[in-house]
Amino acid sequence: MDIIEFLSYAFVQKALIAGALIAVITAVLGVFLVLKRLSLIGDSLSHVALSGIALGLITNTNPVFMAIPVVMLSSLGIYKISKSAKVHSDGALGIIAAAGIALGLIIATLAGGFNVDLLSFLFGSILTVNLSEIILAAVLLLIIFILIYFFYNDLIAITFDENFAQTAGVNTERINIILVLISAAAVVIALKVVGIMLVSAMIIIPPSAALQLAKTFKRALLLASGFSVAGVIIGIYGAFVFNIPSGAMIISADILILVITVLLKNYALKKR
Repeated sequence: MDIIEFLSYAFVQKALIAGALIAVITAVLGVFLVLKRLSLIGDSLSHVALSGIALGLITNTNPVFMAIPVVMLSSLGIYKISKSAKVHSDGALGIIAAAGIALGLIIATLAGGFNVDLLSFLFGSILTVNLSEIILAAVLLLIIFILIYFFYNDLIAITFDENFAQTAGVNTERINIILVLISAAAVVIALKVVGIMLVSAMIIIPPSAALQLAKTFKRALLLASGFSVAGVIIGIYGAFVFNIPSGAMIISADILILVITVLLKNYALKKR
């Protein structure tokens, strides 16, 4: 199938728009999370999202809109546990993830088991994205750009040295809470692209690829966004042509990009 025919389908156009928006969201946030060693927050929160999605399906409401507040509250729980209960961040992530997946399985079972809608969130189904989800992704991306514009220096400070940032007068608690809340919303929105099983990979892999080549933080943000969008486009096209799940194809494309950037970095180091 040629690219013109591929782009002629309305559902493909919606998938590409939504995928590009979500790719930029996860890539930008991923750079901060990877450098803060909080990249696995996506995995934990995606498990929690199962509970919100199951609630949405039971109550006949949009699962994405139901899952967002549930996951946001859980992200605050992760932050509070790691700060006040003297539990390391990885421990807090594990506790919330376990609670989320357990509750989600209970709700799904009480609702009569896993149906097609729930499975689409488990494994991703970007070709079924609707207009409301595109608008939600666009609004979230706009919010992220606004926050970065106003809090860029503070975000940089807490990313590289939180203790120094606090000493310098940065309200680290406020910035951290903003970051985890936005990350929670991003995780839920990204579920439609790659699913619960792979959402953390979308947050980790493109930023990791960008950090192989970027020499400045801003360049890392741009490269991560570009790599992530490229992965989505390649993944959607591959999924449509070869009838393979879109989530798996997108992550496979991201991994290929990461491998290429690692090889380029190693080649550059050998040339010095």
